[in-house]
Amino acid sequence: MTDVEAAARRFVADVWNAGREESAYELVGPECPGLGGTGADATLAWHRDRRAAFPDLRYKIVDLVAAGDRVAVHWRAAGTQVGQFGPVPPTGQVVSYSGASFLRFDAAGRIVDVWSCNELFQLLQQLGVEMVPPVGGVSAAGA
Repeated sequence: MTDVEAAARRFVADVWNAGREESAYELVGPECPGLGGTGADATLAWHRDRRAAFPDLRYKIVDLVAAGDRVAVHWRAAGTQVGQFGPVPPTGQVVSYSGASFLRFDAAGRIVDVWSCNELFQLLQQLGVEMVPPVGGVSAAGA
């Protein structure tokens, strides 16, 4: 196992799943983007916000690929919404969704960039959010 692979696995286990905030200060570089800023504090802000809505949210690594200073993590998450999630009030609904996160590490082994995509629409549908297109909007062809 490479150093960056081990660091990525620790990031998921410690920060995403266990809420060990001290690990974020060891694993996240000061330039890493997060919620409203950069560094470990901004990374933790995003995770605190998500945990406020889904306190039991847990991520399972489905697949992980490491090459050089980059790691790709395909994950599956599940949890119960007991707090506000954006405009969605607490529903008590259990959700499950997938995503992928791409991490880039510096020479010191700290995460300096994160890019993620996930099944947000699927998550919102599980919470009962109705997706309705705008009425009388501009069509994609006319834009």
